[in-house]
This record gives sequence, C-alpha cells and structure tokens, in this order.
Amino acid sequence: MSKKLHRASAFAVAAMIGTIIFSANGSGASAQNVAHDAPVQAVNQPTEAPIQALPQPFPVLTIPNARDDAAPVLEAPQLRAVSLQVLVAAQPQPIDLPREINCLAGAIYFEAKSESLAGQLAVGRVIVARSKSGRFPNSYCGVVYQPSQFSFVRGGGMPGIARTSRQWKNAVAIAQIAHTGTWRSPVEGALYFHAAYVSPGWHLKRVGRIENHVFYR
Repeated sequence: MSKKLHRASAFAVAAMIGTIIFSANGSGASAQNVAHDAPVQAVNQPTEAPIQALPQPFPVLTIPNARDDAAPVLEAPQLRAVSLQVLVAAQPQPIDLPREINCLAGAIYFEAKSESLAGQLAVGRVIVARSKSGRFPNSYCGVVYQPSQFSFVRGGGMPGIARTSRQWKNAVAIAQIAHTGTWRSPVEGALYFHAAYVSPGWHLKRVGRIENHVFYR
C-alpha cells in the first residue's frame, strides 16, 4: 500500500485540526454465507502489495468553540459523529487510487453508500478485519472478490461507479480511514454482516446493529 497516500492522509488531518483550532479559538446481501460454524475456505487472490499494519487510532477529535457559554450542548454520540465528519473531510482524494483502496472503497460504496459515515466505516472495517484474520484472503481485493461473498460482484467485477458523486468521495475517504485504523467502528472486530431485513440464522456472536446492517464475529 502506498506510503505516500498514508502520509498525505495524516498531513491532511493535521492541517484540518490546525485550521479548526486557529479559526475557532440491503443491499439484501450478506457479507458471508455461514453454514453453522463451518470454517470459511480462503481463496488465494493475488495481492499487489502487503497491507500495512494499523497504527493506534487517533484520539477523538472535537471542535473547539471561542466561548464556553456559546458552545452547543452535544451528547457523546453527536461529538463522535461531528469528529468523524471532520476526519472524512480531511482525507485526500487521489486521482489514481491504489488497487487495494479502490476495492475497499468499492465495497463500502455498494454495500453502504446510503448509510451514515459510521455505518460505512463498519462495513469497511469488516473487510479490513477479514484480510487480517487468517480465515479469508489476505488482501482487500481478495476478500471483496472471494466467490459468493458480496452480491454486487458479478462476473468477477464491480458495476460502474459514479466517481464524481459525493457518495463515492465519502467511500474513498472512509476506505482510507478504515485502512489506517484512525477511527474505531462501533462494531470493531466483526467479520460478518447481513441486511437487517433478513434472518439467515447464523450461529455466530452478534456484535451489534448499525442502521440497516447486523454485524457478527
């Protein structure tokens, strides 16, 4: 994975935080068809480059206010949402995405583009977790294109993407955040998910639900 992309992302986050301080001071598709507790067979997909180890997550970002008495009253979930929005806005939007990030962003786009940023991140982190689990292919593209896993994959490829849309730009930003581990998912560690309107009867530990998806490990 490109170190240049990682450095650009970190620089953009730092610049965004500095600007803030200066100025204010289901898809119907399940991610995995599980037959009770049967092990999942990994498909050996080629990897363009090894996936970097995840750094420690950044602390929660908050937006300072010029006067304490003028500060809006926000509950903790609202603060987290505002902070994730700031982090998304700070991500670079490379013209040429590395293949692995493109695969990760594509999965986020097709599985969760109508979800909140937190919901999109949860889907992205499932793919990251799978690639590191030893039970699935060890690359994002391998995970995404593993047969019978994601219904949007047809004939070994993805449908067309509206790459100038805000939804795609959000997916690219969330993919970079999911890859670098700079924000924890509310269902961190999940390896499977399905649309909330289906009940596949999986014999797995339920981690939680975010909007239209239910997550398991």
